[in-house]
Amino acid sequence: MKRRRTGAVVQRALTAEPVTLDLGGKTAKTWAYRGASATEPLRGNVGDTLKVALTNNLPDPTSVHWHGLALRNDMDGVPNLTQQAVGPGDAFAYEFTLPEPGTFWFHPHVGVQLDRGLYAPLIIGDPNEKADYDKEWVIVLDDWLDGVTATPDEVLEELSQGMMDHGGTDMGPMRMGNTLMGATSPLLGGDAGDVYYPLYLINGQPANDPQTFAAKPGERIRLRIINAGGDTAFRFGVAGHPLTITHSDGFPVEPHEAESVVLGMGERYDMVITAGDGAFAVIAEALGKQDQALAVLRTGSGSAPSKDAKLPQTKDPATAADLNASARVALPKRTVDRTLVLELTGSMEKYDWAINGKRMDMAEPMRDALGLVEGERIALEFKNSTTMWHPMHLHGHTYQHPGGGPRKDTSIVLPGKTLRVEFDADNPGRWLSHCHNVYHGEAGMMTTIAYQMS
Repeated sequence: MKRRRTGAVVQRALTAEPVTLDLGGKTAKTWAYRGASATEPLRGNVGDTLKVALTNNLPDPTSVHWHGLALRNDMDGVPNLTQQAVGPGDAFAYEFTLPEPGTFWFHPHVGVQLDRGLYAPLIIGDPNEKADYDKEWVIVLDDWLDGVTATPDEVLEELSQGMMDHGGTDMGPMRMGNTLMGATSPLLGGDAGDVYYPLYLINGQPANDPQTFAAKPGERIRLRIINAGGDTAFRFGVAGHPLTITHSDGFPVEPHEAESVVLGMGERYDMVITAGDGAFAVIAEALGKQDQALAVLRTGSGSAPSKDAKLPQTKDPATAADLNASARVALPKRTVDRTLVLELTGSMEKYDWAINGKRMDMAEPMRDALGLVEGERIALEFKNSTTMWHPMHLHGHTYQHPGGGPRKDTSIVLPGKTLRVEFDADNPGRWLSHCHNVYHGEAGMMTTIAYQMS
């Protein structure tokens, strides 16, 4: 894969460490990065060399995975597959060329560390892009429990015991320990999620202490939305403001008008709004969980919206199925050389989430690896044989949805459905494909796709 280079170098220090956060009056002891956060993105331009010096001041090993980037394999941040985990007190130097402009992010790929505060956006600019907006805001959505109700490791242990009945109830979702019963959403094909979260955040702030975004009436604002959650799909929108979706997972799409958009964990959407006059609710509804994250768009006087303000739903929310790739990034048409079927299997009852009936052991990530040949056009079929939705993510590549759909690296696969996508095997290495529900992935819903340079 040829990569354009500018010769510019972006250098950053990143320290993973224990921190204490104030989340709207709740004190949470968690882990986070010093040097980047939801409100402190890393930024560079396409073709720049990014050099990030990671120091691990955590009590456990960690790593950094650069989500969505087709980067060199040894920088992908997957322990036992592309590097050794960075031990407590140790350091690791990440260095690679920023390959594509767009909205990306980074997080650990060790256990369920993602469901702490260890994440931040990576925004890659294109100096040749003609901006048709006045402001740009990065908006990170998250579901939060660490240090408030439990640690993610405690939640995984509880989930791993299995659940006998996970169907809907007339009373809606019910908390049982750190799990949820009856969280359902027709947008997700039924069961919406497993985990009880006491808080939902936009840029690290809960609904009772919302971030305020300031603008002037009439300004065009580019929103870069990232779902950094562990177990929650969000329906995002801005009350009183139509959305024009312009990018999905970093790649441009034909502009699509929508009232709201659904984001699975790991997905990103860029959109443009034209600011109205007043104070408006910026809402990320936690699908099926009857709660939401909230921020405020303020351009003038007026009282702030209530933390219980609701998004209208006069139209169906947009999903990837509604979008088409911009012609300049569409994959060229060619014959498929190989089809890989990734059957998603498992259940809540046994918590035995797997791919093709095989649960990944991250101590042996090359066991049962699927082989390709460099240069092949690959059809990847995500066949969901479970009764739950899964946001499936492919490392190191961007695929295209069928029928001229969007270029993406993370896609929602509904229960009982099959999503067939295509990509070119143009970035040799050993790459994971997995469910981006962090608990499903850690339980075993991962596999490795590997090939060498010809």
